[in-house]
Amino acid sequence: MTPTLWRLLAGRTCAAFATALIPTTLTLAVVRTGSAGDLGLVLAAELLPMLLLLPVAGVAADRFPARRVVLAADLVRAAAQLGIAALLLSGPTGIPALAALSAVTGAAVAFGGPSARTLVAAVTDGAERLRVNSRLMVAQGLASVAGPAAAGALMLAVGAGWSSLLTGALFTASALTLGGLRTTGPAGAAGGRPGFAAELRAGWAQTRAHPWFLANVMAHGVWHLTAGLLLTLGPLIAVESLGGEDAWVVVAQAGTAGMLAGAWAAGRLPVRRPLVWVAVSSAAFALPLAAFALRLPAAVSAGAYLIGMGGVGLLSPLWETEIQRRVPAEALGRVGSFDSLISFAARPLGLAAAAPLAAVTGTTAPLLVAAVLVAAANLSVLLVADVRVHPERKPSPALR
Repeated sequence: MTPTLWRLLAGRTCAAFATALIPTTLTLAVVRTGSAGDLGLVLAAELLPMLLLLPVAGVAADRFPARRVVLAADLVRAAAQLGIAALLLSGPTGIPALAALSAVTGAAVAFGGPSARTLVAAVTDGAERLRVNSRLMVAQGLASVAGPAAAGALMLAVGAGWSSLLTGALFTASALTLGGLRTTGPAGAAGGRPGFAAELRAGWAQTRAHPWFLANVMAHGVWHLTAGLLLTLGPLIAVESLGGEDAWVVVAQAGTAGMLAGAWAAGRLPVRRPLVWVAVSSAAFALPLAAFALRLPAAVSAGAYLIGMGGVGLLSPLWETEIQRRVPAEALGRVGSFDSLISFAARPLGLAAAAPLAAVTGTTAPLLVAAVLVAAANLSVLLVADVRVHPERKPSPALR
């Protein structure tokens, strides 16, 4: 890889690791001195601004140079995390202040996401772009494993404040790394462009102009919803029927291994119709849902989860690459923000709905229904003509 691509990978890895530290750090910090309600308030304070600001962030990603938006977003996240570190290191945790800083973090996440996608598109092209997205997914997967472990170790050794301090430092490193990336194209002046509302409407019009995108986004929303159900009900079933907590640990580790293997393979397999692979890979998540619904032995459930998460690892780089290639560069931030919005909203809904559903119907029915839904929703995407045809490879217009 070129020095620019190594810099991109290093910056995105720092940001991914920092992001993975946050939930565990906040959870451990709040539960020691607060209640479950306090924890819910702090976590919701981060999620809600993220959801509300994503459409705005999509416009910003298309309106301004991607590297500058990413720089600003990472610096704001760094400042918020350093503020949280100061709160945690200074004494008893103030929940309102913690919630306010979490809200700032969530707002910055909203702006960083769409611009990071456009930044990847700005410095990569063709087959190289898929390989880069594959490496980024592997780094994100490793960070999702290492982050909670590092946060827990720091909490036990020196306290949660030091975990937030590390998070702030990592976001600063990401800002300095990604903010200095050189991209080609015109300068990112916003003058002479339509107003915000007009650009937002144009972004939605561009989104509706891609049936393949809308079909996949809705199907992926179903996947995120069912994943929330499994992450809530799976551990309960493992403890009750599959051999205890150790069984869930094995299942979770199998899923992580599958996701990493799928992401690694995405940049190496001879994929001629990427969206067909995306649809089939997403539908494979029906396997672990059905395995847990039927309470199949732990080894079988672990194998099913390995396959299901392997599909997730495979589809993510392929999906990112197809968005970056098929959507015009000048609308990539706005179109991509709708994808992020559905993903961010659907997973918490599945997590929240799992327990009430299980209390009424038991755990089998929701998971079986979820298995049918995720398979049907994702395989039905194959009915869209643009999904089955590999379009001509055309380089995306250079981003500013």
